[in-house]
Amino acid sequence: MVKHPPPLMKCNMNQLLKFIIILFLSKASYSMSVQKNHLNCVAANGHLSVKGNSLINQSGDNIQLKGVSSFWLNWHGEFSNASSIKSLKDNWGISIFRAAMGVEEEFGYLENPLEMVKKVEEIIQICIKENIYIIVDYHAHAANQNIKEAKKFFSYISKKYGTYPNIIYEVWNEPLKISWEDEIRPYMIELIKTIRANDKDNIILLGTPYWCQRVDEAYKNPIDEKNIMYTAHFYTGTHKEKLRNNLDELWKAGCPIFISEFGVSIYDGGTLDKNVYLEEADLWIDWMKKRKISWLTWSLCDKNESSALLNPGATIYGNWNEDELSKAGKYIKNKINNN
Repeated sequence: MVKHPPPLMKCNMNQLLKFIIILFLSKASYSMSVQKNHLNCVAANGHLSVKGNSLINQSGDNIQLKGVSSFWLNWHGEFSNASSIKSLKDNWGISIFRAAMGVEEEFGYLENPLEMVKKVEEIIQICIKENIYIIVDYHAHAANQNIKEAKKFFSYISKKYGTYPNIIYEVWNEPLKISWEDEIRPYMIELIKTIRANDKDNIILLGTPYWCQRVDEAYKNPIDEKNIMYTAHFYTGTHKEKLRNNLDELWKAGCPIFISEFGVSIYDGGTLDKNVYLEEADLWIDWMKKRKISWLTWSLCDKNESSALLNPGATIYGNWNEDELSKAGKYIKNKINNN
């Protein structure tokens, strides 16, 4: 005679079966979302270009890149390494990484050019190997005051790496409260000439006044060159519907916008206020998704601020567990994978 398990065991077995099915489906969904983001890899899209207000791939299709920015490489550069970037690609689904090379600050490019260029090249080579795009970011606030050094840097990078479709140049991270017409635009024209002497086609990102929030001032007198885009930056605890509406009007008017940096904190990265503003972040991410505007989030580090993607003490080598991810990190990982 067959002995039937008691009702309690049947219940436990049914629950176990349901758990296994749910786990399988969630893993399958996660795998599909990562694979979907990998369709935005370099092998699939090749050299990018700008058509109207859109970033397009080699086939002429609109493309949205999503990724992560390093922290200032002169301060927390150890988090940007081969293992961590591979983990961001494989587990988060990033299609682009930003190497934010500090310029004027302590240990930055002006003070320590050889080490900074070495670090940027290391990241470029990692991203080429990992088949993702890379923004080479001249992370400065007063780049026009040292234009000779900026031209030297981008001449070297464009000459050595300009044939790779992975490369995107960001020639001035965040100009301050200065004139586009008199101070920013002339610098941009010189840097475009410098890069185009070696690289005729890869995308060049142009910073705009007031920490990249006054794109309108730049677009009043745009630069007539191909494959350039204007950067906008925002932090969701500070910059809300007003800025989004302004950018939307510009985008509808034909301005090619690239969000090379945003955070889910207030404007300072989340030092004065440790909260994260995720409802507003949802609105921004939805707005960018509908328009296929590319974005990168700030930043890959474990600094004690709310925009940092990692909690203090997290490993520098990637494959982070849930305890190592900050609130911002958990949110951004999900948004890259599922949006």
